[in-house]
Amino acid sequence: MPLTNARPAPDRPLADHAAIVTGASSGIGFAVAEALADAGAAVIVNYHSDADPAEALAARIRDAGGRAEAIGANVSDEEEVTRLFDAAVAAFGRVDVLVANSGVQKDAAIAEMTLADWNTVIDVNLTGQFLCAREAVRRFRTQPTAGRPARSAGSIITMSSVHEVIPWAGHVNYAASKGGSRMLTRTLAQEVAADRIRVNAIAPGAIRTPINEDAWGSDAALEKLLRLIPYGRIGEPDDVARAAVWLASDQADYVTGTTLFVDGGMTLYPEFRDNG
Repeated sequence: MPLTNARPAPDRPLADHAAIVTGASSGIGFAVAEALADAGAAVIVNYHSDADPAEALAARIRDAGGRAEAIGANVSDEEEVTRLFDAAVAAFGRVDVLVANSGVQKDAAIAEMTLADWNTVIDVNLTGQFLCAREAVRRFRTQPTAGRPARSAGSIITMSSVHEVIPWAGHVNYAASKGGSRMLTRTLAQEVAADRIRVNAIAPGAIRTPINEDAWGSDAALEKLLRLIPYGRIGEPDDVARAAVWLASDQADYVTGTTLFVDGGMTLYPEFRDNG
């Protein structure tokens, strides 16, 4: 059933919006999808290989009175990305928000890194963002503008990382993908601003998710990690999710082409707190 075109209430800034969140079966993507739904959006909960948590989240959103569908798709596959957007339009009538969150790590020192691991990370983290953003722009440009629930024609949020600016030895594929994501975001924002399409990035720092449990799962590991975070705590997925809701909403209507760092100050070079 298509959404209505009513203007959203202040406490539900994404009411009558339709959103796609890629890589939403766990971690940051899961929290973002849930937060967008809480803010009133109808949400496509995308997953690649882990369907059960995505299906469970979609069911929980529906049980709470919201609208959600879990859709499997590999974001590095052009045809599957098109199918993902087709499914969103079939379910909700349009797409207003894309959160391009899917990402992987395949870590190794440069001398040991395989071409397969390099390609996998670039394909998902960077090419996947390109394919999803390209499809979003195509949909935004062809959707009717009259009576839209947002001032913009659409909002794209790419999920970057503090490693779009911080080098990370032993993770050259990941850091390169996030550096590329930064310029993809800025260049795309410049290109489509005249279409009233907003494009921004979120760059999380250390966030408590299962993928990086080795960095926070023990007292010793957490103590070491906190030396890199001036604010003195590890981030939670909800910290990123709240930022995504704001960037997707009209509250951020004059914001485009920027990266919002959600990192507790990790990019402030904490090693220099005592003059280096």
